Amino acid sequence: MAKTARKINATTQKFTEIQDIVDDVVILTGGNACLVIEVTATNFALLSAEEQDSKIYSYAALLNSLSFPIQILIRSKKLDISSYLKLLENEAKKTQNQMLAEQIRLYRDFVQELVKVNTVLDKKFYIVLPFSYLEKGAGAAAASVNKKSFDAASFAQSAKTALHSKAESLHSQLSRLNLKAKTLGKEELVKLFYEIYNESSIETGQAEDNINTPVVKGRESQ
Repeated sequence: MAKTARKINATTQKFTEIQDIVDDVVILTGGNACLVIEVTATNFALLSAEEQDSKIYSYAALLNSLSFPIQILIRSKKLDISSYLKLLENEAKKTQNQMLAEQIRLYRDFVQELVKVNTVLDKKFYIVLPFSYLEKGAGAAAASVNKKSFDAASFAQSAKTALHSKAESLHSQLSRLNLKAKTLGKEELVKLFYEIYNESSIETGQAEDNINTPVVKGRESQ
């Protein structure tokens, strides 16, 4: 006799470490939290020898100044430029200037052939600052694993205070490298995690504007 299939309610969502996002602080499982700083890139190869040496020395000074661990994350995503090619084609059709229209089409064909030979990537750089209840001592760490005595609000406030202090120090060092950096807020963090966990189902820059939960987009049960 065939057994009736039971609906599985478990989702991928529970396997992520993210519990909540409070302002600009990501609350993680196990009494941990983190803050994410997005850093703009610089073209090192185009700098002069003196400028390259200055960058290297400043970066070494940044690393030597750290009194806490950091994680450097580089995200490389393949760009889908089909919408851009379509935009160029529409502009070529709209213009009344035939010479301009021809130049737009030639440029579109050039871009189309270029991406066939070379993969166009969008690179973004992040620095992740961690926080753990271990930083507050063994007693606080024990409380973090005891759900009855764990104070989520107090933990979030402690994490925010510690992480903002770390971020202030790091922003100061990054400014010496002439690198623009910003601490990601709640909406930016939600979009970032949404793109990471749903990378195969969305195009670059196409994360939904008003995303709350879940972070992981699962398929509906059949």
